[in-house]
Amino acid sequence: MAATPATPAPPHSPYARPRPRSACPAPPPASSPVTAVRDVLVLVGLPVLAALALPAAFAGGGTRRWFGGRAETQRAEAQAAKDAAAAAFYELDTAQRDLRISIETITAVDDSPAARRAVADFEALGQRIDEASRRYIEAVDAQDLDRDDLEASVASRARVDLTYAKNELYGVKRELDRFADGLGPLLGKAETQLARVAPGVERARQALSAAAGALDSARGSGLGADDLAARLAALAPELTKLNQGAGQHGVQQTLERAERVAREAEAIRAEAVRLPERAAEIDRRLVSLRTRAQALSTRAEQVEPVLSELRRRFTAACWQDLQPVPEQAADNVRQAELRLKDAQAAREAQRWPDATALLSTVRALLNTTDEAVSAAGDRLRRLNEVQKDPQAEIERTRFAVRDAQRLAMADRTTPDPRHARPLDESVARLERAVAALEGRHPDYWHFLTETEAIRRTVADVVALIREERGAGL
Repeated sequence: MAATPATPAPPHSPYARPRPRSACPAPPPASSPVTAVRDVLVLVGLPVLAALALPAAFAGGGTRRWFGGRAETQRAEAQAAKDAAAAAFYELDTAQRDLRISIETITAVDDSPAARRAVADFEALGQRIDEASRRYIEAVDAQDLDRDDLEASVASRARVDLTYAKNELYGVKRELDRFADGLGPLLGKAETQLARVAPGVERARQALSAAAGALDSARGSGLGADDLAARLAALAPELTKLNQGAGQHGVQQTLERAERVAREAEAIRAEAVRLPERAAEIDRRLVSLRTRAQALSTRAEQVEPVLSELRRRFTAACWQDLQPVPEQAADNVRQAELRLKDAQAAREAQRWPDATALLSTVRALLNTTDEAVSAAGDRLRRLNEVQKDPQAEIERTRFAVRDAQRLAMADRTTPDPRHARPLDESVARLERAVAALEGRHPDYWHFLTETEAIRRTVADVVALIREERGAGL
């Protein structure tokens, strides 16, 4: 017998007429055996369906578990290990980049064996960093921790690998930190030199600018200064290299170039500033030396009368060496006048070094002439004095000898032979010189030169004694 299906309740309608309520509720309809079995099965299945539907309802239709479970705990621990490893990787990468800048600073300045060792050690550390980074990346890429069906064992393995990678990264970073600490002296030296680059280059530029300004000022006063202009132009390529910077030409080379340019530019500036004064000085020297040459020419004409008197009153030995003086003096004066003309021409052409050299030659010629002309007059004066009173020269020499003898015997019972011998010889020489004056025509000039030689010998002995006693000998 087939069961009659239950009639579904009609949908609620606001226009449906409500049914009248009876005072007594109607008894429930009697159910058939099939209907009873179906109701039991529905009631039994409800808890199972509820258990299956509840997690799905909270998961939004997925299958991940939200409340506990070993897989989720391992996932969380693995994710924490991944974050820690990422932090270690970032710290190591930052430290490596900072240290690379330090190494580049050192290599830009220093080429010493210590600097080369530092570069080699940094490259070796770079290989260690690359290896640790490779393991970290492999550990990260090995498992997808966001996968829904991640197993607990897989998450645990990922945590172990990531923790190992983190520890290795930190270990390499500690090595990197120790290496960076050891670079302190090299890095300090390099930074000091780098800090000198910009000021050094700026000083060179300022020196060049000052030199150019001084040169323009000198030219404005009517001076050519072509040699200074050529020297300044030769520095232009050096300025170009300075402007290109130390990165292209090296720090040490740039510092040396800047110092060289500044030094040369300062020399050009100083010469340009002094150029008007130098020109005025050359003009003064030209006038002074021309006047002196004229005066010496006049004095040279007076040598001949002096020689005539010497020839008339004294033996030939007293004046024979002065015979060439008049001719030599006149010749020197003529040479000086010619050089003065050449110096004047060099001054007008603004060939300052040539003018200065020629004036030095003129001065030397005039000095020699002055000495020769003065020697003739001085000879006559001295010979007159010794002829009139030779005893003064004798006593002067004897006093020098006796004073040396007293010094040689001070605090001694017998003199040192090294001191006594030259002093005794000086006494004998003086006696011979005095004896030579007793002739009819004594050689007074020989007498004067001999007494002078004796006094020089005595002075040498005195100096020797004092030196030895000062040294405690």
